[in-house]
Amino acid sequence: MSLESVRAFLRAHAPDIDIIETAESSSTVALAAEAHGVEPAQIAKTICLRVGEQMMLVVAGGTARLDNRKFKDTFGAKGRMLDAEEVAAVTSHPVGGVCPFGLPSPLPIYCDISLQRFDEVVPAAGSTNSAVRIATGRLAELTGASWVDVCQ
Repeated sequence: MSLESVRAFLRAHAPDIDIIETAESSSTVALAAEAHGVEPAQIAKTICLRVGEQMMLVVAGGTARLDNRKFKDTFGAKGRMLDAEEVAAVTSHPVGGVCPFGLPSPLPIYCDISLQRFDEVVPAAGSTNSAVRIATGRLAELTGASWVDVCQ
């Protein structure tokens, strides 16, 4: 179901981008990097957070870690990661397949500058064994993301 919402999103907004499905799981940064032949930092992981009552997605390099001070300075409060059930409810994607595409309703999306060192990144595509290869700038453009500096 979630993979289908990503397919529909890409058909409508980026029909030139193909979803890559692998036989093996790519649900962690390490597994995804191995499956797609890239370094772990090139995996674009999507983190689901709540700041007060506001839900948001932060897409960051696979080896980047949220920096609580930078996050609070940027958003005015500490972010709280959503649990697996909340993630699925908000994104329609399972943990390990979360991406900023094909969401059931709009969410604020932010891309961390940790992605900018790569011309191309590999985010998940709505399931634990799917991904896309996409130009970094196009990822932000397609999702309406704002660039932030919230990771170490």
